[in-house]
Amino acid sequence: MPPVATKAPQRALRILVVDDNLDQVHSLAYLLKDDGHRVDFAINATAALDLARRARPEVVLLDIGLPDANGLDVPALIRRIPDLQKVRIIAVTGRQIGEQEIRTAGFDGLLRKPVDYGELQSALSDS
Repeated sequence: MPPVATKAPQRALRILVVDDNLDQVHSLAYLLKDDGHRVDFAINATAALDLARRARPEVVLLDIGLPDANGLDVPALIRRIPDLQKVRIIAVTGRQIGEQEIRTAGFDGLLRKPVDYGELQSALSDS
């Protein structure tokens, strides 16, 4: 597999990565930091909500399979936080779930695992 060429983002974003798989969350956070973004991460919904309150992310990359909550319920909880009503929340999942179900749950987009770098870049450029 050829190495992936990274390109600096047009604008650095504050991103919160939420995934209970430590390898996944660390890999994604490392990739995003390497692209110049400011990244925080959480491994469950409780930590994610706490970090969202403090860090005020512009984008949340949210796995829907979390140990302490149904990930489909988390976008509504994040949007209840003052100043985060318009945060961009992107579902990141390996589950077979439809775009309509994702939108109904309050997500702004969907990335399938394993996350394709080009699709990630595209999702972030929409932010």
